[in-house]
Amino acid sequence: MAAPGAAGGRALLRGLSLSVWRVGAGSVSRSFRSSAVRCEATVISGTEMARQICKEICHEVESWVSLGNRKPHLSIILVGDNPASHTYVRNKIKAATAVGIGSEVILKPKDVSQEELLDITEQLNMDSRVSGILVQLPLPDHIDERTVCNGIAPGKDVDGFHIVNVGRLCLDQHSMIPATACAVWEIIKRTGIETFGKNVVVVGRSKNVGMPITMLLHTDGDHERPGGDATVTITHRYTPEEQLKIHTQLADIIIVAAGIPKMITSDMVKEGAAVIDVGINHIHDPVTGRTKLVGDVDFEEWRRFRHVFRWQWLEMWRTRMVPVLIVMKLVLQSSVYSGWKAGLHTKKIWI
Repeated sequence: MAAPGAAGGRALLRGLSLSVWRVGAGSVSRSFRSSAVRCEATVISGTEMARQICKEICHEVESWVSLGNRKPHLSIILVGDNPASHTYVRNKIKAATAVGIGSEVILKPKDVSQEELLDITEQLNMDSRVSGILVQLPLPDHIDERTVCNGIAPGKDVDGFHIVNVGRLCLDQHSMIPATACAVWEIIKRTGIETFGKNVVVVGRSKNVGMPITMLLHTDGDHERPGGDATVTITHRYTPEEQLKIHTQLADIIIVAAGIPKMITSDMVKEGAAVIDVGINHIHDPVTGRTKLVGDVDFEEWRRFRHVFRWQWLEMWRTRMVPVLIVMKLVLQSSVYSGWKAGLHTKKIWI
Protein backbone atom coordinates (compact mmCIF):
# COMPACT_ATOMS: atom_id res chain seq x y z
CA MET A 1 0.00 0.00 0.00
CA ALA A 2 1.42 3.38 -0.98
CA ALA A 3 2.39 5.83 1.73
CA PRO A 4 -0.10 8.66 2.31
CA GLY A 5 0.52 11.46 -0.12
CA ALA A 6 2.94 9.44 -2.27
CA ALA A 7 1.38 10.62 -5.52
CA GLY A 8 1.47 14.18 -4.25
CA GLY A 9 5.11 13.72 -3.33
CA ARG A 10 5.98 12.58 -6.85
CA ALA A 11 4.17 15.54 -8.34
CA LEU A 12 5.94 17.90 -5.97
CA LEU A 13 9.37 16.51 -6.76
CA ARG A 14 8.89 16.33 -10.52
CA GLY A 15 11.12 18.76 -12.36
CA LEU A 16 13.00 19.93 -9.29
CA SER A 17 16.75 19.46 -9.03
CA LEU A 18 19.40 20.47 -6.56
CA SER A 19 22.77 20.56 -8.28
CA VAL A 20 25.76 19.23 -6.36
CA TRP A 21 29.04 19.23 -8.25
CA ARG A 22 31.70 16.74 -7.19
CA VAL A 23 34.96 15.85 -8.83
CA GLY A 24 37.13 12.80 -8.32
CA ALA A 25 39.42 10.54 -10.30
CA GLY A 26 36.71 9.30 -12.62
CA SER A 27 34.10 8.79 -9.93
CA VAL A 28 31.99 10.66 -7.41
CA SER A 29 34.07 11.67 -4.40
CA ARG A 30 32.89 12.49 -0.89
CA SER A 31 36.15 13.88 0.40
CA PHE A 32 38.47 16.77 -0.21
CA ARG A 33 41.50 14.60 -1.02
CA SER A 34 43.33 15.94 -4.04
CA SER A 35 43.95 13.87 -7.14
CA ALA A 36 46.53 14.13 -9.88
CA VAL A 37 43.81 13.22 -12.37
CA ARG A 38 41.56 16.07 -13.45
CA CYS A 39 38.19 15.33 -14.90
CA GLU A 40 34.89 16.99 -15.61
CA ALA A 41 32.56 17.73 -12.72
CA THR A 42 29.78 15.23 -12.03
CA VAL A 43 26.29 16.50 -11.29
CA ILE A 44 24.42 14.78 -8.48
CA SER A 45 20.72 15.57 -8.58
CA GLY A 46 19.22 16.78 -5.33
CA THR A 47 15.87 15.39 -6.40
CA GLU A 48 16.79 11.98 -5.00
CA MET A 49 17.80 13.56 -1.69
CA ALA A 50 14.48 15.38 -1.47
CA ARG A 51 12.61 12.21 -2.42
CA GLN A 52 14.39 10.28 0.34
CA ILE A 53 13.59 12.94 2.93
CA CYS A 54 9.96 12.94 1.78
CA LYS A 55 9.80 9.16 2.14
CA GLU A 56 11.32 9.30 5.62
CA ILE A 57 8.85 11.92 6.84
CA CYS A 58 5.92 9.96 5.36
CA HIS A 59 7.05 6.90 7.31
CA GLU A 60 7.51 8.89 10.52
CA VAL A 61 4.08 10.50 10.22
CA GLU A 62 2.49 7.09 9.55
CA SER A 63 4.23 5.63 12.61
CA TRP A 64 3.15 8.55 14.78
CA VAL A 65 -0.50 8.34 13.71
CA SER A 66 -0.54 4.52 13.97
CA LEU A 67 0.18 4.86 17.69
CA GLY A 68 -3.16 6.62 18.05
CA ASN A 69 -1.82 10.16 17.97
CA ARG A 70 -3.48 13.06 16.18
CA LYS A 71 -2.18 13.79 12.68
CA PRO A 72 0.31 16.71 12.72
CA HIS A 73 -1.18 19.98 11.55
CA LEU A 74 0.50 23.13 10.22
CA SER A 75 -1.19 26.55 10.36
CA ILE A 76 0.27 29.22 8.06
CA ILE A 77 -0.56 32.91 8.44
CA LEU A 78 -0.20 34.75 5.12
CA VAL A 79 -0.52 38.54 4.98
CA GLY A 80 -1.03 40.58 1.82
CA ASP A 81 -0.60 39.69 -1.84
CA ASN A 82 3.18 39.33 -2.27
CA PRO A 83 3.51 36.85 -5.20
CA ALA A 84 6.69 35.26 -3.84
CA SER A 85 5.10 34.69 -0.43
CA HIS A 86 2.04 33.09 -2.02
CA THR A 87 4.32 30.79 -4.05
CA TYR A 88 6.26 29.73 -0.96
CA VAL A 89 3.05 29.03 0.94
CA ARG A 90 1.64 26.94 -1.92
CA ASN A 91 4.81 24.86 -1.90
CA LYS A 92 4.51 24.30 1.83
CA ILE A 93 0.89 23.21 1.51
CA LYS A 94 1.85 20.77 -1.28
CA ALA A 95 4.69 19.39 0.81
CA ALA A 96 2.42 18.93 3.82
CA THR A 97 -0.07 16.99 1.70
CA ALA A 98 2.74 14.88 0.24
CA VAL A 99 3.93 13.67 3.64
CA GLY A 100 0.52 13.25 5.26
CA ILE A 101 0.49 16.41 7.39
CA GLY A 102 -2.68 18.50 7.68
CA SER A 103 -2.45 22.19 6.87
CA GLU A 104 -4.39 25.41 6.58
CA VAL A 105 -3.72 28.95 5.36
CA ILE A 106 -5.07 31.92 7.30
CA LEU A 107 -5.06 34.75 4.75
CA LYS A 108 -5.18 38.35 5.96
CA PRO A 109 -5.13 41.64 4.01
CA LYS A 110 -1.98 43.76 3.96
CA ASP A 111 -3.59 46.38 6.24
CA VAL A 112 -4.22 43.87 9.04
CA SER A 113 -3.18 45.20 12.43
CA GLN A 114 -0.35 43.76 14.49
CA GLU A 115 -2.80 43.25 17.35
CA GLU A 116 -5.02 41.05 15.17
CA LEU A 117 -2.05 38.90 14.12
CA LEU A 118 -1.03 38.48 17.76
CA ASP A 119 -4.61 37.46 18.62
CA ILE A 120 -4.49 34.84 15.86
CA THR A 121 -1.15 33.41 17.03
CA GLU A 122 -2.46 33.25 20.60
CA GLN A 123 -5.53 31.31 19.47
CA LEU A 124 -3.35 28.90 17.51
CA ASN A 125 -1.01 28.52 20.50
CA MET A 126 -3.97 27.35 22.58
CA ASP A 127 -5.40 25.05 19.90
CA SER A 128 -4.31 21.47 20.66
CA ARG A 129 -5.12 20.51 17.07
CA VAL A 130 -2.30 22.73 15.78
CA SER A 131 1.20 21.25 15.88
CA GLY A 132 3.13 24.01 14.14
CA ILE A 133 2.61 27.70 13.36
CA LEU A 134 4.33 29.65 10.62
CA VAL A 135 3.98 33.34 9.76
CA GLN A 136 5.11 33.87 6.18
CA LEU A 137 7.64 36.70 5.98
CA PRO A 138 8.06 39.49 5.04
CA LEU A 139 5.24 41.30 6.77
CA PRO A 140 4.03 44.83 5.89
CA ASP A 141 6.14 47.70 7.22
CA HIS A 142 3.63 48.71 9.92
CA ILE A 143 4.04 45.31 11.62
CA ASP A 144 7.06 44.40 13.74
CA GLU A 145 8.13 40.94 12.57
CA ARG A 146 10.10 40.16 15.73
CA THR A 147 7.09 40.88 17.95
CA VAL A 148 4.84 38.62 15.86
CA CYS A 149 7.42 35.80 15.74
CA ASN A 150 7.80 36.01 19.51
CA GLY A 151 4.04 35.72 19.83
CA ILE A 152 4.21 32.09 18.67
CA ALA A 153 4.72 29.43 21.34
CA PRO A 154 8.36 28.21 21.08
CA GLY A 155 7.24 24.58 20.81
CA LYS A 156 5.05 25.40 17.79
CA ASP A 157 7.49 27.82 16.17
CA VAL A 158 8.49 25.76 13.12
CA ASP A 159 10.36 28.72 11.62
CA GLY A 160 12.69 28.74 14.63
CA PHE A 161 12.50 32.54 14.92
CA HIS A 162 11.23 32.82 18.51
CA ILE A 163 13.82 34.33 20.83
CA VAL A 164 13.76 31.18 22.99
CA ASN A 165 14.60 28.95 20.02
CA VAL A 166 17.33 31.34 18.87
CA GLY A 167 18.81 31.35 22.36
CA ARG A 168 18.73 27.56 22.68
CA LEU A 169 20.36 27.24 19.26
CA CYS A 170 23.20 29.55 20.37
CA LEU A 171 23.63 27.48 23.55
CA ASP A 172 23.94 24.22 21.57
CA GLN A 173 20.64 22.97 22.99
CA HIS A 174 17.82 21.23 21.15
CA SER A 175 15.49 23.73 19.53
CA MET A 176 13.48 24.52 16.44
CA ILE A 177 16.04 25.52 13.79
CA PRO A 178 15.29 27.89 10.88
CA ALA A 179 14.48 25.71 7.87
CA THR A 180 17.05 27.03 5.38
CA ALA A 181 19.91 26.70 7.86
CA CYS A 182 18.67 23.26 8.88
CA ALA A 183 18.46 22.26 5.22
CA VAL A 184 22.07 23.32 4.60
CA TRP A 185 23.14 21.23 7.60
CA GLU A 186 21.09 18.27 6.40
CA ILE A 187 22.58 18.50 2.89
CA ILE A 188 26.12 18.70 4.27
CA LYS A 189 25.56 15.56 6.35
CA ARG A 190 23.82 13.58 3.62
CA THR A 191 26.40 14.39 0.94
CA GLY A 192 29.27 13.52 3.25
CA ILE A 193 30.95 16.93 3.23
CA GLU A 194 33.48 16.85 6.08
CA THR A 195 33.25 19.78 8.53
CA PHE A 196 35.43 18.62 11.43
CA GLY A 197 38.42 20.95 11.64
CA LYS A 198 37.60 22.55 8.28
CA ASN A 199 37.66 26.25 7.44
CA VAL A 200 34.19 27.54 6.58
CA VAL A 201 33.22 30.98 5.31
CA VAL A 202 29.59 32.06 5.66
CA VAL A 203 28.84 35.03 3.43
CA GLY A 204 25.79 36.72 4.94
CA ARG A 205 24.87 37.57 8.51
CA SER A 206 21.06 37.46 8.54
CA LYS A 207 19.44 36.24 11.74
CA ASN A 208 17.33 33.75 9.76
CA VAL A 209 20.03 32.14 7.59
CA GLY A 210 23.65 33.24 8.10
CA MET A 211 23.64 33.27 11.89
CA PRO A 212 21.98 29.86 12.45
CA ILE A 213 24.18 28.23 9.78
CA THR A 214 27.21 29.58 11.64
CA MET A 215 25.92 28.23 14.95
CA LEU A 216 25.34 24.76 13.48
CA LEU A 217 28.75 24.53 11.86
CA HIS A 218 31.09 25.90 14.52
CA THR A 219 29.71 24.30 17.67
CA ASP A 220 30.98 21.21 19.47
CA GLY A 221 29.98 17.86 17.98
CA ASP A 222 29.68 16.36 21.47
CA HIS A 223 27.17 18.88 22.81
CA GLU A 224 23.43 18.31 23.35
CA ARG A 225 22.75 19.60 19.84
CA PRO A 226 25.86 18.37 17.97
CA GLY A 227 27.63 20.89 15.75
CA GLY A 228 30.13 20.65 12.91
CA ASP A 229 33.37 21.44 14.80
CA ALA A 230 34.42 23.78 11.99
CA THR A 231 36.30 27.08 12.17
CA VAL A 232 33.78 29.58 10.84
CA THR A 233 34.37 33.09 9.50
CA ILE A 234 31.37 35.37 8.90
CA THR A 235 31.50 37.97 6.13
CA HIS A 236 28.78 40.08 4.55
CA ARG A 237 27.97 42.62 1.85
CA TYR A 238 30.14 45.29 3.48
CA THR A 239 33.24 43.14 3.82
CA PRO A 240 35.81 44.74 1.43
CA GLU A 241 36.13 42.65 -1.73
CA GLU A 242 39.86 42.08 -1.30
CA GLN A 243 39.31 40.87 2.28
CA LEU A 244 36.42 38.65 1.24
CA LYS A 245 38.63 37.05 -1.41
CA ILE A 246 41.34 36.34 1.16
CA HIS A 247 38.86 34.57 3.41
CA THR A 248 37.17 32.53 0.66
CA GLN A 249 40.45 31.39 -0.89
CA LEU A 250 41.34 29.76 2.45
CA ALA A 251 37.96 28.09 2.88
CA ASP A 252 37.19 24.39 2.51
CA ILE A 253 33.47 25.20 2.52
CA ILE A 254 31.78 28.43 1.41
CA ILE A 255 28.10 29.08 2.16
CA VAL A 256 26.75 32.16 0.40
CA ALA A 257 23.53 33.86 1.55
CA ALA A 258 24.08 37.57 0.96
CA GLY A 259 21.47 38.30 -1.72
CA ILE A 260 23.97 39.75 -4.23
CA PRO A 261 24.15 38.16 -7.72
CA LYS A 262 27.61 37.01 -8.90
CA MET A 263 29.19 37.97 -5.58
CA ILE A 264 31.43 34.89 -5.58
CA THR A 265 33.52 34.24 -8.70
CA SER A 266 35.80 31.36 -9.65
CA ASP A 267 39.03 33.15 -8.70
CA MET A 268 37.77 33.47 -5.11
CA VAL A 269 37.57 29.71 -4.48
CA LYS A 270 40.40 27.25 -4.04
CA GLU A 271 40.48 23.91 -5.83
CA GLY A 272 38.58 21.18 -4.01
CA ALA A 273 36.35 23.51 -2.00
CA ALA A 274 32.60 22.98 -1.56
CA VAL A 275 30.32 25.92 -2.32
CA ILE A 276 26.68 26.07 -1.24
CA ASP A 277 24.72 28.93 -2.77
CA VAL A 278 21.67 29.91 -0.70
CA GLY A 279 21.10 33.26 -2.41
CA ILE A 280 17.88 33.96 -4.30
CA ASN A 281 17.89 36.94 -6.67
CA HIS A 282 15.60 38.07 -9.47
CA ILE A 283 17.53 39.73 -12.31
CA HIS A 284 16.75 40.92 -15.83
CA ASP A 285 17.94 38.55 -18.57
CA PRO A 286 19.10 40.72 -21.52
CA VAL A 287 18.85 37.72 -23.89
CA THR A 288 15.22 36.81 -23.23
CA GLY A 289 14.07 40.15 -21.84
CA ARG A 290 12.53 38.31 -18.91
CA THR A 291 13.26 38.10 -15.22
CA LYS A 292 15.26 35.07 -14.15
CA LEU A 293 16.20 33.55 -10.82
CA VAL A 294 19.89 33.30 -9.89
CA GLY A 295 21.96 32.73 -6.77
CA ASP A 296 24.88 34.69 -5.31
CA VAL A 297 27.59 32.69 -7.10
CA ASP A 298 28.56 33.25 -10.74
CA PHE A 299 28.06 29.65 -11.83
CA GLU A 300 27.94 30.56 -15.51
CA GLU A 301 31.59 31.58 -15.23
CA TRP A 302 32.41 28.51 -13.18
CA ARG A 303 30.98 26.15 -15.77
CA ARG A 304 33.56 27.35 -18.29
CA PHE A 305 36.31 26.07 -15.98
CA ARG A 306 34.76 22.83 -14.75
CA HIS A 307 37.14 20.72 -16.90
CA VAL A 308 40.16 22.31 -15.17
CA PHE A 309 39.45 22.79 -11.49
CA ARG A 310 38.13 20.43 -8.83
CA TRP A 311 35.09 22.17 -7.39
CA GLN A 312 31.95 21.01 -5.65
CA TRP A 313 28.92 23.23 -5.67
CA LEU A 314 25.30 23.17 -4.77
CA GLU A 315 22.65 25.65 -5.97
CA MET A 316 19.84 25.77 -3.42
CA TRP A 317 17.95 28.43 -5.35
CA ARG A 318 17.08 25.89 -8.04
CA THR A 319 14.65 24.24 -5.64
CA ARG A 320 13.20 25.12 -2.27
CA MET A 321 12.19 21.47 -1.86
CA VAL A 322 14.64 20.47 0.88
CA PRO A 323 13.99 23.51 3.14
CA VAL A 324 10.23 23.06 2.66
CA LEU A 325 10.48 19.40 3.67
CA ILE A 326 12.55 20.39 6.70
CA VAL A 327 9.58 22.54 7.79
CA MET A 328 7.40 19.42 7.63
CA LYS A 329 9.93 17.53 9.74
CA LEU A 330 9.78 20.33 12.30
CA VAL A 331 5.97 20.14 12.34
CA LEU A 332 6.23 16.43 13.14
CA GLN A 333 8.87 17.19 15.74
CA SER A 334 6.52 19.68 17.35
CA SER A 335 3.73 17.08 17.49
CA VAL A 336 5.98 14.53 19.14
CA TYR A 337 7.37 17.11 21.56
CA SER A 338 3.84 18.16 22.55
CA GLY A 339 2.93 14.53 23.16
CA TRP A 340 6.07 14.06 25.22
CA LYS A 341 5.24 17.08 27.40
CA ALA A 342 1.68 15.81 27.87
CA GLY A 343 3.02 12.43 29.02
CA LEU A 344 1.53 10.54 26.08
CA HIS A 345 4.83 8.82 25.36
CA THR A 346 8.45 8.76 26.52
CA LYS A 347 10.15 9.47 23.20
CA LYS A 348 11.48 12.97 22.63
CA ILE A 349 12.88 13.61 19.16
CA TRP A 350 14.84 16.44 17.66
CA ILE A 351 16.51 16.93 14.29
